[in-house]
Amino acid sequence: MPGIYLGAILFSLAGMIAIDVKYSLALRVAPVRTTAAVLVSTLFFLAWDLVGIATGVFVKGDSPLLIGVTLAPHLPLEEIFFLVFLSYLAIVLYAVFQRRAAARRLREPA
Repeated sequence: MPGIYLGAILFSLAGMIAIDVKYSLALRVAPVRTTAAVLVSTLFFLAWDLVGIATGVFVKGDSPLLIGVTLAPHLPLEEIFFLVFLSYLAIVLYAVFQRRAAARRLREPA
């Protein structure tokens, strides 16, 4: 079924946004900084992918789960959404662990 992979990525991204907004982890705290970080890291990973494609390390396999739109040879549309999700996930997880470390420091006796 074409589109399942993209649907799963978008569903996961929506869930990550919901968690982020509910617990005020990144986007609600610093929307411009979070958006810029996601954009810059997505562009970095996209450049990494393009180098991998050019050197023959990365190739797109045939899968019925992809919608079939390719932005460049061996670069499906879903890859862009995956890179956005990966970058945003890293930022949210960083905020979670930063908050946990701060809470742990507050609980420790002086």
